[in-house]
Amino acid sequence: MRMRYAAIAAVVLVGCVNQNTWTPTVDTYNDPNAWRLSQDEAQCRQLAMSVSGSSTKRTAEGAGIGALLGAAAGAAIGAAAHDPGIGAAIGAGVGGSAGGGYEAFESNSAFKRAYEQCLRERGHQVLNS
Repeated sequence: MRMRYAAIAAVVLVGCVNQNTWTPTVDTYNDPNAWRLSQDEAQCRQLAMSVSGSSTKRTAEGAGIGALLGAAAGAAIGAAAHDPGIGAAIGAGVGGSAGGGYEAFESNSAFKRAYEQCLRERGHQVLNS
């Protein structure tokens, strides 16, 4: 039951950067390619999403792996304190949240980098985010 809460909390972390709505800031002044910016943004968004993977899927995977590792570590620590069950439950919650949060952050960072790089390679001046 606690592992389910950890997975739900981790999936909620995906909302930090929404891959469907985030767009880098582009300076169109003196941009000879400004007329095709909206087309390039749509194409670069699709490319960046395929490069970075689904943030929801990666968050869930990270939460699962983190929960398993956390449960094992928590059970070992709990065994020393004569209550491995409580230790495993606490470890699963902490590990699941940490693993899910890490994967969400990495997926979103990869998405932003790929999106910005794509626009730059198409001749647009992307301001640093």
